[in-house]
Formats: sequence, structure tokens, C-alpha cells
Amino acid sequence: MTTFDDILEEAGKFGRCQKRIFILLCMVSMPWAGVYVGIVFQGFTPDHWCRDPAVVERREACGWNLAESRRLTVPLDNSSGQQSSCEQYKVDWNATELTCDKQELEDLSRTPTISCKHGWEYDYEGRRSFVTEFDLVCSNAWLVDMFQATLNVGFLVGSIAIGYLADRFGRKMSFLISNLLNGVSGILVAVAPNYISLLVFRTLYGFGVKGGWVAGYVLITEIVGVEFRRTVGVIYQMFFSIGILILPLLAYYITDWRWLQVVITIPYILFLSYYWFIPESPRWLLSQNQNSKAVKITEDIAKENKMTLSKNIETLKDDNADSTTASFMDLIRTPNMRKHTFILSYNWFTSAVVYQGLIMRLGILGGNVYIDFLISGLVEFPAAFLILFTIERIGRRLPFATANFVAGVSCFITAFIPDSMFWFKTAVACIGRLGITMTFEMVVFVNTELYPTFVRNLGVSVCSTLCDVGGIVAPFLLYRLAVIWLELPLIIFGFLAFLAGGLVLLLPETRGVPLPDTIDDIEFPEK
Repeated sequence: MTTFDDILEEAGKFGRCQKRIFILLCMVSMPWAGVYVGIVFQGFTPDHWCRDPAVVERREACGWNLAESRRLTVPLDNSSGQQSSCEQYKVDWNATELTCDKQELEDLSRTPTISCKHGWEYDYEGRRSFVTEFDLVCSNAWLVDMFQATLNVGFLVGSIAIGYLADRFGRKMSFLISNLLNGVSGILVAVAPNYISLLVFRTLYGFGVKGGWVAGYVLITEIVGVEFRRTVGVIYQMFFSIGILILPLLAYYITDWRWLQVVITIPYILFLSYYWFIPESPRWLLSQNQNSKAVKITEDIAKENKMTLSKNIETLKDDNADSTTASFMDLIRTPNMRKHTFILSYNWFTSAVVYQGLIMRLGILGGNVYIDFLISGLVEFPAAFLILFTIERIGRRLPFATANFVAGVSCFITAFIPDSMFWFKTAVACIGRLGITMTFEMVVFVNTELYPTFVRNLGVSVCSTLCDVGGIVAPFLLYRLAVIWLELPLIIFGFLAFLAGGLVLLLPETRGVPLPDTIDDIEFPEK
């Protein structure tokens, strides 16, 4: 029986048409980087302290600069020895007889303190974030975590919904719908008048972003030959790393978080033009028994590739005896499908927690966040090349597991390296970032290779919901545990990565294996 892979042999497995579509879809990965980890810049928390209008007047009257004013009028934090960010002296500056004498003000150290009553002053360093606009510091600091968590809630719900739509109504339609939602909700985030509306619009933003990205990924892997799947899959994700490099450059010049949000969103509006430039997946059309449409698109691919089809493509049919409608139960009904779903879901969870955690950790370490972010982004490129070099020589499973183990060991070691060994600590942390980046990039295309066509998009979307759960957990895990001990999150990250690596060894090897079309192909691969 003639299969779609047989037809691709003649239409072109990675010809001019597929390359054009591939380049267009790779662009989708770049703005997603800004959505996914833009909180490092949009949610930047600058140095801050209690604001007191009377102190501001006293500062101006005495001619103190900002640093002097803070040193003289803000109490010390007993735990850190630095000026407190959340307390102020219990002093009525309008009624006090204190003068501009600095020596006299030194005696305030024995004065009782209270929580901030009039908001905060910020050392902006040229940047404005939603943290400074909505005063999300001190007792409200956990609300910064919510900004990232609500995005991942949107990812979770949206990836399932759009994943179902992609398997039910097509990859192209779902991709376009998601980008329409991204454009509208992204602009709404930029103009949100208050914090509650910001969270609502951010959730809607997440609803479309990830689902559209996955639909694009599945589409491109379904129209290329089996030997090109790994290349297009890795490079598609590598453009996310390019977005990581572009983000700090944008944030350096666009210092207002609202305008940065607008710039991140504009590409999604432009992607709506893809309606005229990308086709539906012929493989999906065949799985839905829409043979005539699949034939027409395949002929167009062959024509653009300047190839001639000699087989009787009209007889092409997808042998999908299970169902033409994807169902969640298909992912857990049989033993191998159930095993794949569990292991892949856990790896998605671990990848999200460790990857997001290591990136967001840059925002709380001090130093130049732009340079640190840029360096950490550069580390991701060797990950892509290591994958491309190893997976066709060694296979998928061993590099996948090894990447998890490397990430875990690096997190453990980094946690116990003293801060005085800064460059060594940074180098080991970068190795961990390299490992988890490899894991994140591999879990996506291994996921697509372990599910049959009719449920492939839904399978990737459902498994990747654990990525979204990990994304919800990551900011709370990082920011709250770091208050106890800065390195404590690294210990948790290391444990999660080690377990993920062990589970990967239980998966089958998919190197050189054609994409499965039915559940029987998964349960009885030897047939």
C-alpha cells in the first residue's frame, strides 16, 4: 500500500516548498521567547525602600542626594545589614524637630520601625516594569509569581484546546486562530489599566501562544521526509534561542515594559498573513479521509519542488483503523501509549521547571542582567548542534537521558560552589543550562515520534500541559525557596532532572523509524 512517506520520495522530502514553509514557521519561535521569559525584564524588581512624602521634602530642603537620604532615613534590615526595603522609622517627619544634621539622624537607629505606609521609592536604573507600576514588592511580591503562573495556566488550557482543534479541524486553521488571539490579547496586556486585568489578559495571551507554536511544529514535521524530521525539529526550536538573544537587546533599548510587550506582540499579527503562504498538512488530511485535498496539496508541493509524481496518488489512503477523531483516551488506553504519555509528561514538567527556574534565577542574582541573559542564551546554541550531531549517530534515547543527567549534576554542583569562585560557578551553571536546553528541545520531537498521526497534535499538547504545570510551579519554587536559601531551588532542580533521565531510558528508540500512523504501530512496532 502506498503511504504518504512513499509519495514524499517523489514530491520531494525537503525541497524548495518545504524549505520555504519551514523558514516561515521558524519565525514563530522567536517572539515566543519574549512571551516565555520576558518576565526577567518586564517584571524586573529594582532596589526599593519605603516612601515618605515628608522625607522627600526634607531631602530637598537639606540638599541630600538619593543615596544619602536613604542611608539616613531608612532603617537597616537585621538579617542582611542593608537598608530595609519594607520598613520605615516610626517618625512623624513633619512634627519632628530633627534638623539636617547627619550626626543627629544617626541616632534614629534606636527608633521603632513600621511597615511602609505611603508606597515605595525605586532606583529604576532606567527601567520601568509592572512591578514598579503596581507596587508588587514586600508583602505583594508573590503577585509577581502570579504574572508568570497565569501565563502557564493559559498555556495549559490553550495547548489542550488548540491541540484538539488541530487534530479535529487541521493544523493550519488552529495555527491562524491562535495567532489572531495572540495579537489581540498581547496588545491588551500592553494597555492593561490595573493588575487584575493584566493577569486576565496574560492568561488569554498564554492560551494561544503555545498551542499555535505546537501546531506549527507538528505541521512542518509532517510534510518532510523521515530523515529530515530531526533537523527541522531542532532548528525550529533553535529559533527560540535566537529570540532569547534578541530579547535582552530589545529590553536594553525599550525600557518601558508596556512598549516591550507591544514589540513582542507585533510578529503574531504579521503571522496572520501565513494564510496565503502555508498549506494544510496532507498527512492530517489523509487521516481525516479528505483525500482529494491531500492530493491537491501534495501535487502543489511537487510542482514547487519541480518534481513529478509517477505513482497513482489518488489511491493514497491513511490506514487508520482506530478513529479519525482524536480522543484523550487514545493516549492511555493501551500499555505502550500509557507509558509514553507518563514519561513524556514528566519530562515536559521537569524541562519547564528547570529551564524557567535557571533563567529567572538570573534576575535575582544581581549583576548586569542584560549581559548575564545574553551569555545564558548563547549557551543554548551548542545544545542544538550537539543534538544534531548525536541523534542520528547514537539515537534519541541516550542523548535525551544524558542531557537530563548533566543538568541534574550541574545543578547539584552549582549549589555548593562558593560565591567567591564566581566564574567557576557560572561555568557549571551554564553546563546545566546546556543540558536542560537539550532536554527541552529533544522532548518535543521525541514526543511527535511516539504518537500516531491522528492523535499526534493532541498527544504533544496533552503531554506538554505538564510543561505548563511546571511553568506555574517554577516561579513560586524559585522565588519563595530562594528566600530560605538562594541555592535551595537548585537542589530541587537537580533531583527532578535525575529522575527524568532515568525514566527516558524506558522509552523505545525512534531513530530511523517512520512516523507511526496507528496505535498498532506503537503497540506492535515489530510488525
